[in-house]
Amino acid sequence: MARPLSEEKRNAILAAAAEVTAEQGVSGPVAKIAKQAGVAEGTVFTYFADKNVLLNELYLWIKADLASVMTSGLPSAKSLKVRCRHVWDRYIEWGAGRPLQRKAMSQLTVSDRITAASKQQGGAAFREVSAMLDEIVAAGGSAGQSAPFVAAIMESLAETALSFIAREPAALEQYKQAGFEAFWGAVSKK
Repeated sequence: MARPLSEEKRNAILAAAAEVTAEQGVSGPVAKIAKQAGVAEGTVFTYFADKNVLLNELYLWIKADLASVMTSGLPSAKSLKVRCRHVWDRYIEWGAGRPLQRKAMSQLTVSDRITAASKQQGGAAFREVSAMLDEIVAAGGSAGQSAPFVAAIMESLAETALSFIAREPAALEQYKQAGFEAFWGAVSKK
């Protein structure tokens, strides 16, 4: 009878894969991932059939974490602006607190090794955020552009804020505020 797989070991492999992907991109060697995780290289393949499966699982693992952080405690009964600010703040805090995952996600997002199915599944984790962005469009915001356009604006401005926060960590609150004001000004109805 085969031993059950350990969730702790699986998470250690994913965390190591995030670090290696952040440092070396998707071509980072499995041997280095295994070493970082403190497991034998063969153990990686006990948990993930091949490197593409590992990268797709890493993509989903990071996306699920980000979605969970962004929507945790979402004040559903509050105004659209308050809800957007909640999501924005959590996004910035996630990115500032998890720089390796953020960098790995950037690498994974542009990689052709991430399947369309994984991208669709990763996007599904953001249903609440997508619904909020749909509300912005329905309210006449974003100059009639689509919710994906609004999401791209949010992501671009968040990346800008996070780049400045990485250079000046003590100014996190300042850049978080300025970034949200730029986002809200860009997408809300004038």
